[in-house]
Amino acid sequence: MLNSLIHLVRHVAQTEVMPRFLAVSVSKKHDGSLLTEADVAAQGAFARGLPDIIACPMLGEEMNAADQRDLWQHNEAGLWVVDPIDGTNNFINGLPHFALSAAYIRGGRSELGVIFNPVTQELFYAERGKGAFLNGQRLPLRCVGKPLSEAIAGVEVKYLRSGKLASRMHTLSPAGSQRSMGCSTLDWCYLAAGRYDVYVHGGQKLWDYAAGALIYEEAGGQLATLEGDDFWSGQHVFNRSVIAALEPELFARWLKWIRANQ
Repeated sequence: MLNSLIHLVRHVAQTEVMPRFLAVSVSKKHDGSLLTEADVAAQGAFARGLPDIIACPMLGEEMNAADQRDLWQHNEAGLWVVDPIDGTNNFINGLPHFALSAAYIRGGRSELGVIFNPVTQELFYAERGKGAFLNGQRLPLRCVGKPLSEAIAGVEVKYLRSGKLASRMHTLSPAGSQRSMGCSTLDWCYLAAGRYDVYVHGGQKLWDYAAGALIYEEAGGQLATLEGDDFWSGQHVFNRSVIAALEPELFARWLKWIRANQ
């Protein structure tokens, strides 16, 4: 099933996404976020192809919120979750940092996950209990012990709900440096690969973390939420925060600092 999912993700990228890169029409959704014909075409291609792999419903980013919640509430036995293009703003502006993401979720936890950057041809994937990989190479690619003061942190300050934490992250962050690159699915992959050392996000959508959190977890990473619950059992399915680090010592120090500064 994982191989079939990988093949489908590559096919959708090749036929629906990359032909429209740098030449795409743009509109706005009701919430003001941007939508392209590539997003719509890719989601449609996933909807046609995924039932051939596992016959269950698909929840996509470009569906309306009511339908998304209905699908989640009534398909615990199995559900596809797709982000046809994560990093749409990057895609529109010609920045080569975006990805297609697809995950199979059962019982509230992801079982299969694939994330693909079609520009760099980096394909990240995982199956629960079987490890995580980048183009056939097991993740993490590197795991270098370092103090928190030298760590590279992935931080989406815009989404931190606590004004105190956002302010202190700007001025007092214990990490060595911060990155915000506009593509949550690839943030997870960079964590899993060891390119980022620590990470915090105030609230991701289901399709932002469905594949990425599995890939990261299968690479050996630790994660929690700002609310303090187990990541997968948290109640905020459609707006889930995350605190993460690949190395246990870094995770403990990063978590302690964030908890003290919320």
